[in-house]
Amino acid sequence: MDITSKADAQRRADQIAAFRAELTIIEAEKILLLSDSQRTAVAGYHQGCLARLTSAFDVDASRRDKQLSLGMKITSFLGALGLAASVFFLFYQFWGGFSTAVQTSILVAAPVIGLAVTMLVSLREKTGYFSKLAGLVTLACFVLNLSMLGQIFNIAPSPNAFLVWAAFAFLLAYAADARLLLAFGIIAFAAFLSARTGTWSGCYWLHFGERPENFFPAALLLFAASWLPHRRYFGFAAIYRVFALLLALIPVLILANWGRISYLDLDAATIENIYQVAGFVLSAAAIWLGIRIAAPDLVNTGNVFFTIFLYTKFYDWWWDWMPKYLFFLLIGLTAIVMLLVLKRLRDLGEHRSQEVPR
Repeated sequence: MDITSKADAQRRADQIAAFRAELTIIEAEKILLLSDSQRTAVAGYHQGCLARLTSAFDVDASRRDKQLSLGMKITSFLGALGLAASVFFLFYQFWGGFSTAVQTSILVAAPVIGLAVTMLVSLREKTGYFSKLAGLVTLACFVLNLSMLGQIFNIAPSPNAFLVWAAFAFLLAYAADARLLLAFGIIAFAAFLSARTGTWSGCYWLHFGERPENFFPAALLLFAASWLPHRRYFGFAAIYRVFALLLALIPVLILANWGRISYLDLDAATIENIYQVAGFVLSAAAIWLGIRIAAPDLVNTGNVFFTIFLYTKFYDWWWDWMPKYLFFLLIGLTAIVMLLVLKRLRDLGEHRSQEVPR
C-alpha cells in the first residue's frame, strides 16, 4: 500500500484496528478459527505495520492515542491563541516608544521569522502540533503587520488586504497541514472576492455584505477548489465544500425572506419565490451529490439547510392561522417523514456498496 501522507497512514492504522476487532468477533462466533502460528503471523505483521507508521507519521494506533491527540489539538489551539494575544498586547505596550523605522522593521521581520520557524518545525516535527501553533502565531503577526503598517503610513483601507491575508493563510495551511488556517484563508478570500464583486456592481467595498449575491462567485470558486487533489491533506476538501455551501445557501436563505436587497430587477415577492425554490434545489442537490460521492459533509450541510427552508415555508404558510399545537405537530410529523426518507436513502447506499459486480 502506497502511503505518502499522515492521512493515508492514519487510515491504514484504523483499518488494522477494525480488522482486529472484527477478527475477535468472528473467532468468538466460531466462524473462522486461526491456528496459533497464523494468529502470531498476522499479529506480528500488523505490529510491524503500526511501528513503521508510528515512526514515520506518528499515527494514533489506539483509541487512547486518539483521545490524547484530541487533547493535544485543543491545547495547541489554546496555546496559539495565548501566544497571539501576547504578541498583540506586547506590540501595543511598547509601540509608542519606537521610531517609525524600528516599528516598520519589527512589523516586517515578525511574520518572516514566524514563517521560517513554521517551515522548520513542520520539517522536523512529525506530530504537527507545534507547527500548527507556530503557524497560527505567524498568521496573527502577519495580520497585525498589515494593519499597523496601514496606520503608520496612513494607507486607505482596501479589500486587497483580505487577498494578502488569504494567500499567506493558504501558504501556512498547506505547509503545516492545518485546517484552521485553511478556514481563515477561505474566509479572507471570500471577503476579498465578495467585496470586489460589490465594487464591480457599483457599491463601496465596505458595504459588500448588503447584497448577499456578492458571495456567489466565492462559493463557486471554493466548490471548484474542493475537486482539486487533496490526498495528502486530510479534511481540506471537506472544508472547501462546507464553506462553499455556506456561502451559497446562507445568501439564498436571506434573499428568500428579504427579496428587496437583491440585484434582480423584480418585485420582492417574485425574488423571494425564486430564491425559495433555489434553496430547495441547491440543498437537495447537495444531499444527492454527498450520497453519490460518499461525502458526509455535503449530506449533513444540505440536510440542515433543506430543513431550514422547509420550516420557514411552513411558518409562512400556517403560523398565522393554524393552532400552535397543530403547527408543531406538523413539524414533528415532517421530521419523522424526513428521517424515513433519509433512512431509505442510506439503506440504498449500503445495498449498492455491498453489491458484487458480475
